[in-house]
Amino acid sequence: MSHTAAPSNGDSAGTPASGPARDHTGAPPTAISWRRILLSAVLGNTVEWYDNALYGILAVIIARRFFAGGDSTAGLISTYLALILSYAVRPIGGTLMGRIGDVKGRKYVLTLTIMLMSVGTVAIGLLPSYAAIGVAAPALLAVCRVVQGVGASGEYTAAADFLLEHGDRRRNYLSGLCVGSTSLGPLLASVVAYVMILAVPEHAFDSWGWRVLFLLAAPLSLVTIYIRRHVTETPEFQQVMAQAKAETVKQTPFREAVREHWLDMLRAIGLGAGQRIGSFVIQSYFVTALVQNGFGEDQALLAAILTYIVGAPAAIWGGRMADRHGGRRLLVAGYSVFVIFTVPTFLAIESGSVVLAFIAVVVFTVINNIIGGPLTTAYVMSYPAHVRGTASALNYNVGTTLLGGTAPLLAAWLHGLTGTDVSFGWYMTFFCLVSALVAGFALPKAIDEARGLPAAA
Repeated sequence: MSHTAAPSNGDSAGTPASGPARDHTGAPPTAISWRRILLSAVLGNTVEWYDNALYGILAVIIARRFFAGGDSTAGLISTYLALILSYAVRPIGGTLMGRIGDVKGRKYVLTLTIMLMSVGTVAIGLLPSYAAIGVAAPALLAVCRVVQGVGASGEYTAAADFLLEHGDRRRNYLSGLCVGSTSLGPLLASVVAYVMILAVPEHAFDSWGWRVLFLLAAPLSLVTIYIRRHVTETPEFQQVMAQAKAETVKQTPFREAVREHWLDMLRAIGLGAGQRIGSFVIQSYFVTALVQNGFGEDQALLAAILTYIVGAPAAIWGGRMADRHGGRRLLVAGYSVFVIFTVPTFLAIESGSVVLAFIAVVVFTVINNIIGGPLTTAYVMSYPAHVRGTASALNYNVGTTLLGGTAPLLAAWLHGLTGTDVSFGWYMTFFCLVSALVAGFALPKAIDEARGLPAAA
């Protein structure tokens, strides 16, 4: 798209922040419509991360049900390979979904993503096991993960884009709400799984109880679809479409994003590297690590529940602090603490002490989520509105696939190779250091420009 787009709020460093953005009629959203806007973003993220967390929580059972028996480590690695496959398609799916969002609208793509995610999630709960259909079981599992992955590839950035374009102040706080909502899905998954494990005999849970957890995504998805069909399109996208029609030019968001914004995308990937790995350790590996180190499944799930309880308020508080004091300060400080704390987290898990392990995973989660708000602002608002959907989805999904999606598999492999999770702790520490350096010396301008201050503030 060769024309100059209407200026985005993220690029208007000196514009005073005044509240929710106005629609094309000049009227700000009503309280009811603003609640729908918030819910449409929050619930979609809840559905996405419900499935992701559930897959990680039930990794041991999925390995037994969908892969040939024998080597439990091989089955677990195969299960994580299916997880990686769903992320391998994300750069392609994210580019497609982002382009749809730039051409057809944020609201349109949000409805599409939630439909794909719900189909992929519910289908896993209906799949026959390896004992019933043999090698077709892992093949169908992989297909379900791909469908879910394509939908999820555009969900987080599209939801954040939708929310940030509707609100023109406290952007890191709004981003913190997006990050916090990603804890709601895992929290729901952990609580339901914990209740099911306590209420259903072990053999029944292993046979059919785990399926119920995947099927519960259906009603949650239907509510989200209904809400998303009753929200308004963002004012910035309406302006972009009006200008595109007036100039009668063809939109080429992918080409322009890659040609003109590749450096900003690389910065955003580097900035989020440590946090991407940390997020997937929390959602997909902590439960496995705790079980492997002698903790019961009920204790491991209780630890997971605690991380998700503290995750949302930590993300919201981090967004508020970034708006008040600047994203650079928060990110440099947060990653510096992460560099120091990551290896001790895994040492605490291997100590055998329930208290030390629980404290470690909770503190790890708080650090990880505090820095999530300004990261999301960078993922989304570093680009002009007419390529924002494509560029944000591309940088987010490339980073998520290469670093986040591979983290559980790499952790399992390193544990098998070295006999300790500390080796993976050093791996993550390296990327936290990389992210701290990017935050200190190559921070994307959008984080602090949204505050109306210079990026170096």
